[in-house]
Amino acid sequence: MLSAERTDFTTFGPVHLAMLVVFGVGCVALVAVGRRQRARGNGDWSRGLALAIPLFTVPMQVLQFLPGEWDLDTSLPLQICDVAWVVAAYALWTHRGWAVTANWLWGLTLTLQGMLTPDLGSGWGEPRFWMFWGMHWLIVWSAVYLVWGLGLAPTWRSFRTTVLLTSTWAVAVMVINGWLGTNYGYLNGKPRGASALDLLGPWPGYVLAEVAIVIAVWALLTWCWTRRDYRHRVLPSFPSDQGGIRGEQSSGVVGGRAGSGSGAQRRTGGKQRRR
Repeated sequence: MLSAERTDFTTFGPVHLAMLVVFGVGCVALVAVGRRQRARGNGDWSRGLALAIPLFTVPMQVLQFLPGEWDLDTSLPLQICDVAWVVAAYALWTHRGWAVTANWLWGLTLTLQGMLTPDLGSGWGEPRFWMFWGMHWLIVWSAVYLVWGLGLAPTWRSFRTTVLLTSTWAVAVMVINGWLGTNYGYLNGKPRGASALDLLGPWPGYVLAEVAIVIAVWALLTWCWTRRDYRHRVLPSFPSDQGGIRGEQSSGVVGGRAGSGSGAQRRTGGKQRRR
């Protein structure tokens, strides 16, 4: 363990606010970097960030299995963020559409909500504290870098894939929770502290309400990026599920000036590539 003295965590206390400030600064910086790279037609930081995620999370995950840290209720990698960091690393490495969208939708809703109302019993001097914040930061940072930075936009097809993946995770974890007597994902009970789930009634009603709300918000987040006029005016690149952003410049604004597009696009009259 770290040698620093334990400091109990208080929601929206000084430590919480400091973590949110670091998160916000990281988001702004990575979006700015991504947009500069988008103007040059590359995503040079993607694979470096992809490697950074497991380099941080895997040792922290292993740490939780050590005798001094093991806790059946928290140590197993069954939270949605334990899935999300793997998908985030894959999205950064490959720019595959389904992974980018899943990372975006999970990060901007479930992961962000976890940072705003964290259920933390540990303070800044404990590994679990840094695992929680580091993992959550990296998931959302990768999402904003890929979407707001590089301009890799979600699609309705990948939205449906995200709903299917999330539903599969939820059903599997509910079964495991019932078997082990745990509460991963808060699917079998609410957090100990105050959270947004308190507004949705008792179990299992709050789970169903949460599903409906999350899907509606995901649909809105997807719709914002799939509007034809928005794509044409804002996004200079449209990745396919087979690759990234290289060589897929549109005829829109690139780096503050009108881009001429690739040779293939010029032959098709500058039309946007459809996914």
